[in-house]
Amino acid sequence: MSNLVVITFEDESTAFEMRAELAKLQKEYLIEMEDAVVVTKNEEGKIKLHQAVNLTAAGAAGGSFWGMLIGLIFLNPLVGAAVGAAGGAISGALSDIGINDKMMKEMADSFKPGCSALFVLVKKATPDKVLERLNKFAGKGKVFKTSLAKDSEEALRKVIEKTEIE
Repeated sequence: MSNLVVITFEDESTAFEMRAELAKLQKEYLIEMEDAVVVTKNEEGKIKLHQAVNLTAAGAAGGSFWGMLIGLIFLNPLVGAAVGAAGGAISGALSDIGINDKMMKEMADSFKPGCSALFVLVKKATPDKVLERLNKFAGKGKVFKTSLAKDSEEALRKVIEKTEIE
């Protein structure tokens, strides 16, 4: 089962920095994320979701491959690739994998303008090593919401919010 972690920041850039650090940790097999989305709310109050993976582009690439393959079978690979790319792009744009977009936007409504948040869906992690590497973000954010066990949530708060939990 995956755990949702939402961390808010007072600026629009720190969430991107933390997502980049988590991506490095994933490459080192210290954390496995299903999804990591940065949500920003600009000074005018406009909310924007910054997905880690562009589903439309990924769908178009996959659709193009399968369309071309099917096109080769029926002796018209160019038409097959074009139809496959269009179909893949449409299915990619309509799919919502990972964290629910509507839920993220609803939570972001309560944020102050000029803020950002990092929504992470964690499959598994090596908590002590991950928290050690996230120490550079100490005092820069607030743990807004998690589905972690109480002791894990307290450890995360202690690092991110730089507080002592009693």
